[in-house]
Amino acid sequence: MRRERIAQLLGRPAAGGAAEVRGWLRTARHQKWGSFLEVNDGSTVRNLQCIADVALPNYEAQVKSLQTGASVRIAGSLVDSPGKGQKFELKATEVEVYGNAPDFPLQKKGHTLEFLREIAHLRARSNTFGCVLRVRNQIARAIHDFYQERGFIYLHTPIITASDCEGAGEMFKVTTLDLENVPRDSDSRKIDFAQDFFGKPANLTVSGQLEAETAALALTDVYTFGPTFRAENSNTARHLAEFWMVEPECAFMDLAGDMQLAEDFLKHIFRHVLDHCGDDLAFFAERYDKSAADTLRHIAESEFARMTYAEAVDVLQKSGKSFEFPVAWGKDLQSEHERYLAEEYCKRPLILVDYPRDIKAFYMRQNEDGKTVSAMDVLVPKIGEIIGGSQREERLDVLEARIKEMGLPIENYWWYLDTRRFGTAPHAGFGLGFERTVQFVTCMANIRDVIPFPRTPGNAEF
Repeated sequence: MRRERIAQLLGRPAAGGAAEVRGWLRTARHQKWGSFLEVNDGSTVRNLQCIADVALPNYEAQVKSLQTGASVRIAGSLVDSPGKGQKFELKATEVEVYGNAPDFPLQKKGHTLEFLREIAHLRARSNTFGCVLRVRNQIARAIHDFYQERGFIYLHTPIITASDCEGAGEMFKVTTLDLENVPRDSDSRKIDFAQDFFGKPANLTVSGQLEAETAALALTDVYTFGPTFRAENSNTARHLAEFWMVEPECAFMDLAGDMQLAEDFLKHIFRHVLDHCGDDLAFFAERYDKSAADTLRHIAESEFARMTYAEAVDVLQKSGKSFEFPVAWGKDLQSEHERYLAEEYCKRPLILVDYPRDIKAFYMRQNEDGKTVSAMDVLVPKIGEIIGGSQREERLDVLEARIKEMGLPIENYWWYLDTRRFGTAPHAGFGLGFERTVQFVTCMANIRDVIPFPRTPGNAEF
């Protein structure tokens, strides 16, 4: 008999007929007449209750000793359930035991998210993390659907790079040099990277944007979706050392088009989640935030507000609020400022534009005022910034001057500058932090709870 996923089985219009499931026991309650076995296979947060009678051939030898966490195959007939809160149950004619689980650490009781991080190799079997991973999967599907339906080309950009996209210097170094005996230049005593694997310093990428720009200036519309890395020694609920980014790049697009693409993109993701993750959203609403689905629906149905950075600073300074971080023109906005603007002032998603050039990256197009750049951030309630982007600087002379001004090694960007020498064109793009999006949808307070194995300072387990 073909295995059927529990989500599909529970979606049957009526009881009746044979069924077979394979999964892991969430609970096992043994009685004199037989056992109640609650099975979950990860396809849904809902369990399927299976009734195993003492008449089963292997009941005494195996079934009655089953414990929470055991893996099983159960075949039988699907019948209407007399119990509350469950539509069907499976009356077993066969129970095959793949592996019992004595002393399984996830019992049917509340476990803290901190404890689950300590057993990240098992936490996918918890209700919370099962829901997170299903939502994460659907968001990833929605991302690809959005761009593929619009004719974008999916681009795989390098993870190892000699360029620093952000100019922040917070990068993980990649080397095969013997750290116990590092070769050094005989004159300067600096590390001799000519003897390293790539013959020069190399790092893990912080973004695939620069490479995506080169592709957009040949293919018009591209997007990346892959892992990126930041060597920030930051132990906050919003930061990871390894995370995934989605980065579209579009030729012949200005900042206005970039903003509209970002708004359409977010609305598509949230509509998709609402349409495909009903049970999981209900779980998050019950356990973490009762407004989970309503927040997504509000964003999907709202027209995003627009405001300049200067206007936002003025609003914040006149708000009467006492912020932890000071507000002044030229300073970057913090999460508390962004949340106030989205949650209290606009009461809907907000796109801020025209940030001071001195707090933004070298590749952003400089505005005619000489003080700001054509940058944008999309702010949403509860978390603040969820997307950051800009129109890119397409003028060769301006871009070269900006790279030198920021003290970056211009020789490392020769290939990037070639795209401005040979057929340059206006273009724009943005980056969406995948984990922050999953965190927003699932209402998880800590970003470490929306990625299977979080990488943070001092933590590279599993």
